Amino acid sequence: MTDLRDMQLLAALARHRHFARAAEECGISQPAFSARIRNLETEFETPIVKRGNRFMGFTDEGEIVLKWARQLLSDAEGMRQEIEAAKGALSGRLVIGVVPTAITYAAQNSERLREQHPGLVIEIHSASSSQIWRGLEEFTLDAGITYFETELPKSLDAEILYDERYVLLAPKGLAPRLNGTVTWKEAAALPLCLLTKNMRNRRILNEVFEEVGATPNLVMETNAFTAALAQVETGTAATIAPESLAGSLPFASGVVQLPLTDPVVEKPICLAVADRKPAPPAVLALADALRAIPS
Repeated sequence: MTDLRDMQLLAALARHRHFARAAEECGISQPAFSARIRNLETEFETPIVKRGNRFMGFTDEGEIVLKWARQLLSDAEGMRQEIEAAKGALSGRLVIGVVPTAITYAAQNSERLREQHPGLVIEIHSASSSQIWRGLEEFTLDAGITYFETELPKSLDAEILYDERYVLLAPKGLAPRLNGTVTWKEAAALPLCLLTKNMRNRRILNEVFEEVGATPNLVMETNAFTAALAQVETGTAATIAPESLAGSLPFASGVVQLPLTDPVVEKPICLAVADRKPAPPAVLALADALRAIPS
């Protein structure tokens, strides 16, 4: 009978896509690692891994085994968490995928969750919305904080947390004014550093610019919001940020923050999880903690 250790080896191989690195993570030699994978193939009577001079991916049957392996590991972690919670102290690991614009929100509220449950180890991974949905379906993420979608896969569930509104962050030397508001057309004319096109936030901004008939004056793209903020701090470019993010960061006196109008845009941010019962206790604790935050 296949044991959880074999499932851990498969999951590690999927993460690293390299036998030696996966074996190192699992704390065994590469020959022993490869032998256990071959034993799995014998047990299931099918090739799981495509082999050449190096790891070349999983076979179709291997992808099926990997999908179930990830779910079994997730269920085992959830069971262990519930046992520990029954003893009076929730512990374990909680892996959260977060869109870049919600990283500060996730970090601040994860710390509050840790204060309630000191035994929890929380991992926060910055990811695009599509990566988060995929991670939830593949059980590589326990939860996601991402943009709400009206049409979700049946295997997933989502709960709206707050509405994301947008502000222009600009160095004083570039800002059209020092207080009040700014239109999207005015913002488009400034040298802008925005997130890359694969990010949902960028697609939202592009849709608004198209709606108002403006083409943004793009000077830099990044997949990390910290890089955009650094451009603002150094005075070389402006950026467009969620109001909640901008309000939580300490900016130098030379940075101007102006709400964007014409139109005022709001996009819902949600907590996304796999729709499963029983749900892992750490996921339930996260949901309870986020619901307790005043709107």
